[in-house]
Amino acid sequence: MEIIGEFLGTAVLILLGNGVVAGVLLEKSKSKDAGWISITAGWAFAVLFGVLVAKTFGSPGAHLNPAVTLSFCIQSGEFSNFIPFALAQISGAAFGAFLVYLHYLPHWKETKDPGKILAIFSTEPAISNVVSNSISEGFGSFLLVLGIHAIYTPLHGGTSVFIGTGLVAILVWAIGLSMGGTTGYAINPARDLGPRIVHYFLRIPNKGNSNWKYAWLPVIAPLFGGGLAALIIKWLQ
Repeated sequence: MEIIGEFLGTAVLILLGNGVVAGVLLEKSKSKDAGWISITAGWAFAVLFGVLVAKTFGSPGAHLNPAVTLSFCIQSGEFSNFIPFALAQISGAAFGAFLVYLHYLPHWKETKDPGKILAIFSTEPAISNVVSNSISEGFGSFLLVLGIHAIYTPLHGGTSVFIGTGLVAILVWAIGLSMGGTTGYAINPARDLGPRIVHYFLRIPNKGNSNWKYAWLPVIAPLFGGGLAALIIKWLQ
C-alpha cells in the first residue's frame, strides 16, 4: 500500500538524516563535530535507503516529500493522492524523529545548547531574512524536482531503480553541499514539520522553543518551488 510505503520510507529518511545531525551536534557523541560534509553525506544516504524502503513496502513513486508529491500531481493533473501522501510523510517524519530521540537518549541532558537540540529536529536559517530564506528553500526544491525529472526522463532510455535512486541521492547531496548553508536545506515540508512537532512535545532537557515563527517557511517555500518546477516541466513537454 502506497501510504505505508511513504510512511516507512520517510521514517527511515528522518532516522538516518536527523540521526547524523544528532551525532555531529550532541555532546559525548563519538561523531561530534564531524562537520557539514558528514551531514550532507548522511542525508544523501538517508534519501537512498528511504526511497528503497518506500519502494519495497508499497510506494513505487517513493516521494517522501509533499513538494515532490505536489509536483507529480501538477504534472498528471490528478491531486487525490496529495493529502493522504502528505499526511503519511509528515507522520513518518515525526516517527523517525522520535526514533532519533530514543537512540541518543543519554546524550540530550549532556547538551546544554537549545539551538543545537532544535537543529537536530528541524532547520533554521543562518541569517534570518524571510525573502532570502524563501528563495533558498524554494530554489533548492525547484532544483530537486527538476533534477528528479531529468534523472527519470524517457529521453535517457529509461533509468533502473537502483541507478535512479542513487542519482537522486547524489542530487540531494549536491544541493546540500552547494545550497544548504543558508537555511539547512529542508526542501521538504514533512522533513521539517514532523520533527518540529516532535521537538515541541518531547520533554528534552535544556531544549528551548520550537521556533514556530519560522516553521511556515520550510513548508510553503518548498511547495512553491516544487510546484513551479512542475509547471515549467509540464509546459516544456
